[in-house]
Amino acid sequence: MKAVILAAGEGSRLRPLTNRRPKPMLPIGNKPLLESVVEAVSAAGVNEIILVVGYQRERIQNHFGDGDRWNVDITYAVQEKQIGTGHALLQAEPFIESDFITLNGDRHIESRVVEDLIDERRETEQSCLAVTRVETPNRFGVVELDGQIVTDLIEKPNRGATSSRQINAGVYAFGPEIFSAIRDTESYGEQELTTTLQTQSAIRPLRAVQCSGIWGDVSYPWDLLWLNNYILDQQRSTDGSEIPESVYIASNAAVHDDVVLDEDVSIQSGAAVFRGTSLGENVSVGANAVIEDAVVFPDATIRPGAVIRNCVIGANATIGVNTTIEGGSVDVTLDGQVHHDVVFGGLIGDNARLGGNVTINPGTIIGESVTADSGTVVSGQIADNAFIQRG
Repeated sequence: MKAVILAAGEGSRLRPLTNRRPKPMLPIGNKPLLESVVEAVSAAGVNEIILVVGYQRERIQNHFGDGDRWNVDITYAVQEKQIGTGHALLQAEPFIESDFITLNGDRHIESRVVEDLIDERRETEQSCLAVTRVETPNRFGVVELDGQIVTDLIEKPNRGATSSRQINAGVYAFGPEIFSAIRDTESYGEQELTTTLQTQSAIRPLRAVQCSGIWGDVSYPWDLLWLNNYILDQQRSTDGSEIPESVYIASNAAVHDDVVLDEDVSIQSGAAVFRGTSLGENVSVGANAVIEDAVVFPDATIRPGAVIRNCVIGANATIGVNTTIEGGSVDVTLDGQVHHDVVFGGLIGDNARLGGNVTINPGTIIGESVTADSGTVVSGQIADNAFIQRG
């Protein structure tokens, strides 16, 4: 079987991180989220992949090339305009002659999910959908079941609209008939794959396959932190992660074993890097700085005495001397929705510059290339290129 991976989207709820990179290229454990999907497909024995790309596609194509590094052959299909997952899948039609797996490129999965779907498709010759059980299903597409047969798919239902806790995990097994079914689906500006699955009898029955292993969705900035924590914990419980020879760690610095460090990271005297933290390539951590539960993108600078908790730091950002990103639980309003009790210190965009003794209140989102004067207190959502000054 071939695999089609949908990786054309932007991820607007993750701005400013997605201003410069597509959502599937956001790092988890210092490698792109999409890479874990490619690895899972390869580990399941699938060696031909069609990557559907669109927004900032050069980032994906430059990283994955022809797929040789992952022992797969990658072909690229381009979705010029992002108008739905069904439309994205149609772009792969010229490369598909028989049964195939399709996956969302912005969700962490494990190879067993792919293996189980392949087995189910071969055994039943029916369309298949991976499902997983979650405690907050209203964030996702909920799947209602009669045994193993899907009876309904409900996109982000209101609370109380369904009792099901099973959600669409974004992994499918189809035959080529899915393409004509997508074209036969009425669309109102966007062609969504889930609409086809809801309405087209030509691809029914639709069978549910329970996800085995971890499943992780990255829809909001704090999802990066949760998934990063999980991946690092898994690495520690297996073989751990090697520290590159180019990394410098001062003799009296403290680095937890649930941490991953990329090439040319520098950690100075008295600094402490605690659990759940990924430091990207060429990140500098100053003397006596404290970092915990953080995803730090490449080339970021953490000045001496800074304290950072539950935070995402963008590429080439600078966190000033004794600046504090407090962390903790907070209510965050994003995309018109209030998210309650989120553990989220904040997000600092690419190329932002925070001066010394700045205080970032929990839940703050700072755009790219923002400058904050020393001694300022910052809250809420700050637009790209803004200048924040005292008084």
